Amino acid sequence: MSLHVIVGYGPAGAATARLLAEQGHAVRVVTRSNRPAEPGIEHVALDATDSGRLSEVAHGAAAIHSCAAPPLPRWTTGWPPLHASLLATAETTGAVLVMPGNLYGYGPVDGPLTEDLPLAATGPKGRLRASLWEQARTLHEAGRIRAVEVRASDFFGPGVTDGGHLAGRVVPRLLAGKPVSVLGDPDAPHSWTYLPDVARALAEVAADERAWGRAWHIPTAPALPIRRMIDLLATEAGVSPVPVRRLHPTVFALAALATPLLRELREVRHQFDAPFTVDTTAYETTFTTHPTPLTTQLRTTTAWWRARLSN
Repeated sequence: MSLHVIVGYGPAGAATARLLAEQGHAVRVVTRSNRPAEPGIEHVALDATDSGRLSEVAHGAAAIHSCAAPPLPRWTTGWPPLHASLLATAETTGAVLVMPGNLYGYGPVDGPLTEDLPLAATGPKGRLRASLWEQARTLHEAGRIRAVEVRASDFFGPGVTDGGHLAGRVVPRLLAGKPVSVLGDPDAPHSWTYLPDVARALAEVAADERAWGRAWHIPTAPALPIRRMIDLLATEAGVSPVPVRRLHPTVFALAALATPLLRELREVRHQFDAPFTVDTTAYETTFTTHPTPLTTQLRTTTAWWRARLSN
């Protein structure tokens, strides 16, 4: 069993830490503030941009999982110092740097997304996501670090709340029988990555040197439109289907004036206005993780939300 250091404790960091602890690994979580102890998980409070302190905490680690992220409006200023610290720590300690990524770096693409596509995004957040991996890959190819990136489409599942497009803005409303408004075309096929599958992939690539030095798409179920996903969630929850409405572009523009998150999403509107599908064949034919069956994803997600809303 190995020591894994998880930087950040959002949905992906928490799910990965708990999975690794269940597998018997030593897990050390780094966040800015103290957290209550959990079985098998040590919590350490420090600023992860301090590479010296982070290197001390990560001494002897097999892997460092980069699961922290600045708030979306602060990506361009918050990511560079954090990433620089992670790269320096990976070089100092020799731990594998495991980077959960997304699909912003590709920019608009016609057809399914595959890992061999160029990172051709032109918007600031897409270019930033691309540059994070390009920096890590350059150091990996120079033999200075070992790094791998695993890219997910939009998260959903237990633990995904405010930031998910199938989370806080959707599930509580459908459970209450209320209409749901969505960004983009509700009938365009879209890939949804289940959070527990993200954790399984992060744990797997950390330990398999075949994964290192390149990016992989996390196993994801076949794409379905958000309207269909909402109907399936309602069916699994045992409630009547609810109306699903497209947020009118004018309403979206007005809402974006007052809501920072919506303003930031303008750059990636293409992911919701047209089919947006991710091909995960490369990962699934190389490693053991496959997408959790969709019925299990839906059942677990609705049960988690019911429990959360009842507290």
